[in-house]
Amino acid sequence: MILIDHFKQVRQHSLRLAEPLSDEDCGAQSMPDASPVKWHLAHTTWFFETFILEALEPGFAPFHPAFRVLFNSYYNGVGDKHPRAQRGLLTRPDMAQVRAYRHDVDARIVRLLASELPRSERERLSMLLALGLQHEQQHQELLLTDVKHLLAQSPLFPAYLDAAASVDAELQSGSVNAGWVAFDGGLTEIGHVSDGFCFDNELPRHRQYVAPFELASCLVTNGDYLAFIEAGGYRTASLWLSEGWDWVRNQKLSCPLYWQQDDDGRWLEFTLYGLQALDLRQPATHLSLFEADAYAHWAGARLPTEAEWEVAAQGLPVQTGSLHPAMATPGNGLQQMFGHCWQWTSSSYAPYPGYRPAAGALGEYNGKFMLNQYVLRGSSCATPAGHARASYRNFFPAGARWQFAGIRLAR
Repeated sequence: MILIDHFKQVRQHSLRLAEPLSDEDCGAQSMPDASPVKWHLAHTTWFFETFILEALEPGFAPFHPAFRVLFNSYYNGVGDKHPRAQRGLLTRPDMAQVRAYRHDVDARIVRLLASELPRSERERLSMLLALGLQHEQQHQELLLTDVKHLLAQSPLFPAYLDAAASVDAELQSGSVNAGWVAFDGGLTEIGHVSDGFCFDNELPRHRQYVAPFELASCLVTNGDYLAFIEAGGYRTASLWLSEGWDWVRNQKLSCPLYWQQDDDGRWLEFTLYGLQALDLRQPATHLSLFEADAYAHWAGARLPTEAEWEVAAQGLPVQTGSLHPAMATPGNGLQQMFGHCWQWTSSSYAPYPGYRPAAGALGEYNGKFMLNQYVLRGSSCATPAGHARASYRNFFPAGARWQFAGIRLAR
């Protein structure tokens, strides 16, 4: 019953995330890297149908044969895929049929969970269900970041939620000066260690030497980053990696994604609560690795390695955000490690020593992306509760900035 209840809670949360949106909102795709809400809702259902029901349900029959191709994301072992950049052209199935698809698959999963199965099949079902729910939580976060990018394309700057960004008002009083927190370094272990769930890229746990280092106690703020802009940061080639400088010049960039100035020169930021005055005390977010690295050079620091970040984060409480990063609060020690912004590291996304992907199509989940990506650590304000942990390895290309990604300095 606990497993069934957890399954229902995660699945229902995805539908709740779509409730503030119109059917038109749910079908649109703002760029190839983003997906429509309708596709997210269908793809996560496809995952349970394809990897659980097809393998374990007696007398399995697909809800709709065409959905196997339409809602396959990148699993070559499963078969053909609809082109990613054309997901926004799928006016059919409509939202009503996608909801019916979810309802049908959910009911069949619950029946399977309540049935008598041989021990080996029961264990396989539990493993696949845990992976499927974690996968759905990843898509819940992607759904929010994709919706934000979509709504930002409208000159109306519509809000996803009408509540003001002052929802964190109790955290917005005063300002906090970031300090440095020192760590001795030495031979340590990183990677997942508990009995709880982890993705295969968090394994195996292994020894690694870390030199003594310091981490900034807080994330870089909007005010900090604005000082970088006003000092000519986007016009100073010496601060940037070569590829980053080409990226800035080719796209004619001069500020973070979602920042803009009004006619009076005041800075504004588009948020899931709509267009808001830029709060200089909140963490700067939606930054690429290129921007994070350039800022770190300008500040006389660097980005942490993922091993440094994990060493510092071990044992810290995992916090959940509220759809926009909140400012730090007065206090000692590291803050904002979880629940605000994913934090870029200088580490390339690569396998740990001894890493082995899972067999079959599920082995495509992480391993095949271990090239031309960088690791981000922590979690963001859009990460679902219960999804983050110190060993979690998120990864994106260096130019990606539509995710809630920020900067924590190291030295």
